[in-house]
Amino acid sequence: MKKYTIDRIRNIVLVGHQASGKTTLGEAMLFNAGVVTRIGRVEDGNTILDSTPDEIERKISISAGIAFAEMDKTKLNILDTPGYEDFIGEVLCCLPVVEGAVVVLSADSGVEIGTENNWRHLDRYHLPRIVCVNKMDKEHADFGRCLEDARKYLGSEVMPLFLPVGRGDSFRGVVDILKKKAYLYTGADGSFTEEEIPADLAGEAGEWRQKLMDFAAEADDSLLEKFLEGGELSDVELANGLASGCVSGTFVPLVPVSATGNIGVKQLMELAVEVLPSPLWRGEIETLSGGETKKTKIDPEGPVTGFVFKSVSEKHTGDLSFIRAYSGAIDAGGELYNANAETSERIGQLFFVQGKNRVDTESIGPGDIGAAVKLKTAKTNQTLCERSKAVVVKPIEFPAPSLHTAIVAKEKNDVDKMGTGLNRLHEEDPTFKVEVDPDLRQTILSGQGELHLEVILGKLKRKQGVEVEMVVPKIPFRETIMKTAEAQGKYKKQSGGRGQYGDVWLRLEPLPREGGFEFVDAVVGGTVPTKYIPAVEKGVVAAMKNGILAGYPVQDVRVTIFDGSFHTVDSSDNAFKVAGSLGFKNAAQLAKPVILEPIMDVEVLVPDEYMGDIMGDLSMRRGKIQGTEQEGSLQKIKAQVPLSELYRYSTMLRSMTQGRATHRRKFSHYEEVPHEVAQKLIAEAEAAKEEGS
Repeated sequence: MKKYTIDRIRNIVLVGHQASGKTTLGEAMLFNAGVVTRIGRVEDGNTILDSTPDEIERKISISAGIAFAEMDKTKLNILDTPGYEDFIGEVLCCLPVVEGAVVVLSADSGVEIGTENNWRHLDRYHLPRIVCVNKMDKEHADFGRCLEDARKYLGSEVMPLFLPVGRGDSFRGVVDILKKKAYLYTGADGSFTEEEIPADLAGEAGEWRQKLMDFAAEADDSLLEKFLEGGELSDVELANGLASGCVSGTFVPLVPVSATGNIGVKQLMELAVEVLPSPLWRGEIETLSGGETKKTKIDPEGPVTGFVFKSVSEKHTGDLSFIRAYSGAIDAGGELYNANAETSERIGQLFFVQGKNRVDTESIGPGDIGAAVKLKTAKTNQTLCERSKAVVVKPIEFPAPSLHTAIVAKEKNDVDKMGTGLNRLHEEDPTFKVEVDPDLRQTILSGQGELHLEVILGKLKRKQGVEVEMVVPKIPFRETIMKTAEAQGKYKKQSGGRGQYGDVWLRLEPLPREGGFEFVDAVVGGTVPTKYIPAVEKGVVAAMKNGILAGYPVQDVRVTIFDGSFHTVDSSDNAFKVAGSLGFKNAAQLAKPVILEPIMDVEVLVPDEYMGDIMGDLSMRRGKIQGTEQEGSLQKIKAQVPLSELYRYSTMLRSMTQGRATHRRKFSHYEEVPHEVAQKLIAEAEAAKEEGS
């Protein structure tokens, strides 16, 4: 395996909306570099970058595909990410380990919600980028609209470095604005001829060249001085100025291509080498120390610092940990320190990967990306380093799940196997969660969307042989009281021999929301001996678990025992426990009991044209709009909505907005349910009780 110095490495992520052609573009890049002999087709399931069984079956990218190619004596590590929002974790795990991005647009669609979302993620990491207008050979391709969209929604720093020659069936090449040349393609093998700019494009190319020259001059004081003196920059000065602008983020070049037709792809690859930075650009990384984030300088020749950014386990690959070497070289057969787990990690075989294929290597050099097989302790988001120079790279922040469902194993014997399998899958995909709710007695699976959950359960069946059904999750309703009330709880039983006697008077008072439970002993004069008070509290707590109206747990109540009586022979802990339970139930019926439901804080990011529909839908879900505000090109709607109205909301939201809106939620508080909802819940509880009796 050829070795590359750090300045001859480019780590590039491909991002964009679903179906914009990222995987096909990556395949075309590999073809042009001679890695493959034909451009794989997603439809045929024969691509290098989409190689898992789920991806082949569904014909979409589900996990980040990784491969490498050489262009101009430079190694390009290509990370192809999914466009579906359900798999956003695969995008986020790649961003900290690359220095540049290619943002892919579909020429017949322009800027879409996935484009904007990914753009914001790139901004968080301040990553230099190129915009690629793909599918220029499609019938409704519109380069002008894509350029206009990009400058409007992504920023005026987006400017074309190439123009298309033709469009749709007539798309046959690109014009290089800087070099004042046209490259006209003669076949899908990527061969082209260098020609003069076609007459119908010469004027437009000249105008953009002048705009680029003005831009480059304004971005660099030394170039501005020369530009003002002579009114012209040399080709080298112009190219260098724009490259500097790309690295600093003040300039984003835009390029038209057809990945399927292999037109313009070679120019895109050359541009990536020229304007996207090497790993040397990343002079420091964020690390954690004492719970705080700090900047740590990285040195290619310094101590080893490697970051595990992704883990996979497949039959055709085995257990692989993908590692970015920030500094130093990671050597096969060596030993490193897992700074997160605080344990040693023996490094076995190392590889560079081409999709599902591996290329053996003795070392992953500084700035490079590779994979280790069967690491014992290292997991995603963990750091491998030298024990004497231990450092913890700041973990990737993954989004909270937006869709929640209950799951049950089809076979009772598979319950434990289901839990074990899901925990293993979570090591590969940290964007879903599994929790067992003891109150609801359900296993809750939470993920980024319906498709995400389907894929997880598909993997569970394929890898563990466990079939699981999704069912509607129960809502954690609660009950409480609205006024103060007092009642007696008396338990007296005589059946020959020693009897049972316990007698208490309880006062119930409502507490503020989230006030929990308080138990107060206010007995005076020993009417209830102190030794029985804990038993009374246990009886009250037991009664609270089973509710007053519909069997839901009771909360936000203060219970005070203030009087009672006892029998010197027949009283016992058990008798006073029963008395406490009876007293609570009797008093609760007098204290205006109500049912509470969980209310969620919901934020919806939505384009302007869907605002009315989404706000109307939220209101129909008993939601209360809290306000709206602008966030980039989108509107953010803030609302409070009952959890019971949000089942599969993310699926509905995408359907209503053609996939252009997203939402996030978190628990806010409990609130009394409307009367008609309460009556329905009470009736359901009574029906269930009769059915069970």
